[in-house]
Amino acid sequence: MSDLLRIETADHVTTLTLDRPERMNPLGQAGDGDAFAAACDAINADMGVRCVILTGAGRAFSAGGDIRAMKEKSGNFGGTAPEIADGYRDNIHKVLRALYGLRVPLIAAVNGPAIGLGCDLACLADMRLAGADAKFGVTFLKLGIIPGDGGTWILPRIIGEARAAELFYTGEVIDAATALDWGLVSRVVDDAALMDEARALAAKVAAMPPHALRQAKNLMRQGRGTSYDAALEMAANAQALMHSTADHMEGVDALLEKRAPRFTGQ
Repeated sequence: MSDLLRIETADHVTTLTLDRPERMNPLGQAGDGDAFAAACDAINADMGVRCVILTGAGRAFSAGGDIRAMKEKSGNFGGTAPEIADGYRDNIHKVLRALYGLRVPLIAAVNGPAIGLGCDLACLADMRLAGADAKFGVTFLKLGIIPGDGGTWILPRIIGEARAAELFYTGEVIDAATALDWGLVSRVVDDAALMDEARALAAKVAAMPPHALRQAKNLMRQGRGTSYDAALEMAANAQALMHSTADHMEGVDALLEKRAPRFTGQ
């Protein structure tokens, strides 16, 4: 059983904390993929959860893959080439697929280094906030390996091909200010205020109607790889469903009555 995640839910927000602080929250141990899959499946099945925060315990968000296991050729990094490939598919990639498959908005609260696989996790979030001491790097080539966690697909979509290439091909690590300038994060805050800022943002998200939230995220996701005409068609169908909800009428009434809406998921 994995010891990776600490899970807490309050006020429609679930916080997932990577909880191996003594080693800067490495990933890739046996069961990590199953732990993430179970947590994300439970969130998707619970309409009471409207937003997720992902952060790391201690002084790091995540230092990425387990370097000791790489040195020892153990766990995901031991065996034949086909066995290592299966380890990525069945464990490490299961972590990434679980986060990517979240149906509710995901906020990464990046405290300290987010390196390699840790950076890829942060990039899967819909919104990223960074503490002042946060650092970002995709340093795979420095270890003589390639970006094996889907980062070559997601990072260029966030910061553009040229800047993503610069990070991948040099292995350089950038600070929080550079990450903000490049659009990798939307906000940099004092380290001590990071979780308060993340919770405040999550509270704003969680105040929205849950069905519409999930539909909006799905439309943004689908829009990455479809035509404008197809996006309009998907929007028309989703919008028709939303017009039939009680939350839609609550939003209309609240606006006309000049009060805050109270969305119930109906």
